[in-house]
Amino acid sequence: MVNQSNLLDRRPKRQGPRVVLGDTLALARARVHEVCGPAKATLALAFAGSCEGPVLWIRPAWQTEALHPTGIAPWCDPTRILTLQAGQTRDILWAMEEALGSGAVAAVIAEVNEIPELTPVRRLHLAAERGALKTPEPPFGILLTPGLGSAPGVESRWYMAPVFAENGPAWHVERLRARMAPLAAWTMTRSTDSPTFQPTAPRVA
Repeated sequence: MVNQSNLLDRRPKRQGPRVVLGDTLALARARVHEVCGPAKATLALAFAGSCEGPVLWIRPAWQTEALHPTGIAPWCDPTRILTLQAGQTRDILWAMEEALGSGAVAAVIAEVNEIPELTPVRRLHLAAERGALKTPEPPFGILLTPGLGSAPGVESRWYMAPVFAENGPAWHVERLRARMAPLAAWTMTRSTDSPTFQPTAPRVA
């Protein structure tokens, strides 16, 4: 007989493998996350640079701007980035699902120009879990979404935008949603070694 209380257990699960950026920001592996905001691509690159192995970056076919190695290099080794162009959002999500499930890449970053529905996001989670069975380091996915995001079912949602700082480049980073962590915000700066984070007040959440 099935114990119904087990099905309704709402207690948080123990944290699994994570990708950690600057000892502060963390993404669960074998899950799919969302990044939005004016500097979303930079944050995705920073997370990609915090893991090892190839990274697949899927972009809409209509985009004319290319990923430039000079801009990638401060955050991630450009030779690790594989790019793929796909026609419509459903094609991008299908390619992301296939790549996550293969276990052949460490991360998959996908740019979409519309918010995906819940069913495709669930399929991406399942694909990442399948991929985790094929490699010692489970893959993770990042959806780069327009505006302030709002993709349903993602493991976490992040926002990043550049801010003024007297001592060099800086960014406002905000965790807008997470299953296993509270909402939070930081000012991120970058030294020659790795990003540093200073807690700050939320602006978006």
